[in-house]
Amino acid sequence: MNKFMLNETSYHGAGAISVIPDEIKARGFNKVFVATDPDLIRFGISKKVTDLLEKAGIEYSIYSDIKANPTVENVQGGVKAFKEAKADVIVAIGGGSAMDTAKAIGIIITNPEFEDVRSLEGVAPTKNPSVPIIAVPTTAGTAAEVTINYVITDVQKKPKFVCVDAHDIPVVAVVDPEMMSTMPPALTAATGLDALTHAIEGYITKGAWELSDMFHLKAIEIISRSLRGAVANTAEGREGMALGQYIAGMGFSNVGLGVDHSMAHTLSAYYDMPHGKACATLLPAVMEYNAPFTGEKYREIARAMGVKGVDEMTADEYRKAAVDAVATLASDVGVECSLKGIAKEEDIHQMSVDAYADACRPGNPRETSVEDIEAIYKSLM
Repeated sequence: MNKFMLNETSYHGAGAISVIPDEIKARGFNKVFVATDPDLIRFGISKKVTDLLEKAGIEYSIYSDIKANPTVENVQGGVKAFKEAKADVIVAIGGGSAMDTAKAIGIIITNPEFEDVRSLEGVAPTKNPSVPIIAVPTTAGTAAEVTINYVITDVQKKPKFVCVDAHDIPVVAVVDPEMMSTMPPALTAATGLDALTHAIEGYITKGAWELSDMFHLKAIEIISRSLRGAVANTAEGREGMALGQYIAGMGFSNVGLGVDHSMAHTLSAYYDMPHGKACATLLPAVMEYNAPFTGEKYREIARAMGVKGVDEMTADEYRKAAVDAVATLASDVGVECSLKGIAKEEDIHQMSVDAYADACRPGNPRETSVEDIEAIYKSLM
């Protein structure tokens, strides 16, 4: 038996944030807890939403003590702030960091036995749904607005840990490409390749099946044709990426990921590398490593990415074509798939141990080992 979970409601398209006050009122909420990050406040992005709340006479408070790789302490501070605010709904505005923090806060408020945060690692046995969350992404990559996953950094122990909980999925997702239009090119590229990683890993993961395959192949197609335009800040590119990353999230949230994400979580924990950049850096090498264990799926990845003549290719040829198409896209948007000058030789073994222990690794289509992971890291140095 397969299970599939999505938001109760999602809105898509330019200007979609205008529905937020109506959703809050229709659902009977009284006070909003806005979870966002300091940069979004500084550049006036969060204000696009809070202005709507003010105009509608909706009371709110803001929590912005959120780092790019949110920590246990960020979550605990948010739990305290939520209680003090006496709010009854969370509006999460931002990329994965804001939404991951909001999910952890919402879960702990309704499941206080997990207030240490660390006990949420893996598939936590929470009993109650999160405080309702309305998620407003400002990056086109993580798809946290439609997933049951979130990632927290434990600065005391160094690694990131992944939490998987069906109780944390936002009730409403508002995917407005205009909220993403101020992303700088480098962030657009990194988050976009994170979305492509979601689609590709979700398509080849052990848990994949026909319904999830449909979402992932369409996501690969949309992302491949939209990312270059999004980096150039065209309206068409932004709209395509907003949709493509969401569709990828619809799929992978329900079937899992693989070792690229395990290794990326570890890179971010050790070197504070942005998650999207970490995923993108690793993707061609991990695809090459997994290729012999993916059946005919790389042919369909290559086809979705616009490669011609795949039906006349051998398995080795279409697998190489798929990897090359990803590497070309990364290069075209300015992402270098290298760890030279970033990773340290003395860290590699422990990083590999940590990546092997990550919750995403068991879904990888190829059975892997610490030694295999170590070899992939070193190949990029």
